[in-house]
Amino acid sequence: MIKRCPQVEIDSILTVINDAAQAYKGVIPQALWHDSYMGRDELSNEIRSGVQFWGYYGNRSLLGVMGIQDKQDVTLIRHAYVRTSDRRSGVGTKLLKWLEKRSKKPILIGTWADAKWAIDFYKKNGYTLIKAEERGMLLEKYWSVLPSQAEASVVLADPKWIRSA
Repeated sequence: MIKRCPQVEIDSILTVINDAAQAYKGVIPQALWHDSYMGRDELSNEIRSGVQFWGYYGNRSLLGVMGIQDKQDVTLIRHAYVRTSDRRSGVGTKLLKWLEKRSKKPILIGTWADAKWAIDFYKKNGYTLIKAEERGMLLEKYWSVLPSQAEASVVLADPKWIRSA
């Protein structure tokens, strides 16, 4: 079942994010990795900035989360994570399709350039990698990331973005 995650479930959301983000350890730049990957304050700031978290629930527990954020003329998919034990079970695809139905705007997704599995997941679901020349401009316009994180990131776009560009 997919439903909006209430703020009272912040500990469950953090558990999913920090479990799934272990895949980044040794993959993303060392200076950008930290345990826990996301803390309570950072998650609360993301929620305050307009990220709405949706969750996939099974057996009364949260198996995956994905955020959606309305940003000017686009929708951003933010913080997409599935518990390690539930990967490759369709949870991520179901969450992504659910959120796509809720947006009439083009969708952009940012992820780590070295997270090949994430890039492959989005490509499999119809997203296209944005060229490096445009990536920096998009990250600056729609995200708040450090320059070092922007350098280590990619942006993917849905077909609506590609048609409108």
